[in-house]
Amino acid sequence: MKNTQNILVVDDDEDIISLLCAYLARFGFNAISACDGTEMQTQLDRHAVDLVVLDLMLPGVDGLALAQALRAGSRIPIIMLTAHCTPADRVVGLEVGADDYIGKPFEPRELVARIKTVLRRAGERGVAAPAEVAANVVHFDGWQLDRHERRLQSPRGLVVPLSNAEFQLLNAFLRAPRRVFSRDQLLTQARGRSNETIGRSIDLLVSRLRHKLLDAPDAADLIKTVRGAGYVFDAQSVQGPPAWQH
Repeated sequence: MKNTQNILVVDDDEDIISLLCAYLARFGFNAISACDGTEMQTQLDRHAVDLVVLDLMLPGVDGLALAQALRAGSRIPIIMLTAHCTPADRVVGLEVGADDYIGKPFEPRELVARIKTVLRRAGERGVAAPAEVAANVVHFDGWQLDRHERRLQSPRGLVVPLSNAEFQLLNAFLRAPRRVFSRDQLLTQARGRSNETIGRSIDLLVSRLRHKLLDAPDAADLIKTVRGAGYVFDAQSVQGPPAWQH
């Protein structure tokens, strides 16, 4: 049985890697390091990684692209680590699939606390038993959303990756189809426990989700803009497990 959790630290600053690896070891983690995307993939292939601490600015492929690629095929938690810590930067990081975002300079103890929190939330999600799968699937206009796996499948059978914010936003729409949501209401749904998402960034998030829900060039637009009011999800049929909608 595996007791020690593996934390992969991806950063091109050797001093930061040395500091974090030593500090993580003090708290019982097995720290693994990588300096770029290529080495990151090598370490992911070699080890059963429990969480990735990923720097935004890396040589070659940047951290955002690496986070998005990792999230498309894995549920490994990601904490973005970067000197760019404006609200807009945090929004983009969360939208590509990061679970948390911390800016440099930082206190190592704060990072450890965030790692523990993210790992705890990941553990609470657990793994669904086969009998539970059907109870987690919502169908709408030919689409399927597995809420447990956070897996969206298009009418043509294509799997569409969703960031955490996009998943939360789609959930809000599916719970109340054809209801007009204000931007503030959608903002609250999309950010969940985080208070980092601010301003009109919800418009960008809606735009990205709208684009992903276009299965073909002539597909109907499921998210409508209501001038002066917000947005409405215009699916004709939404079917889920009992008590899904309220």
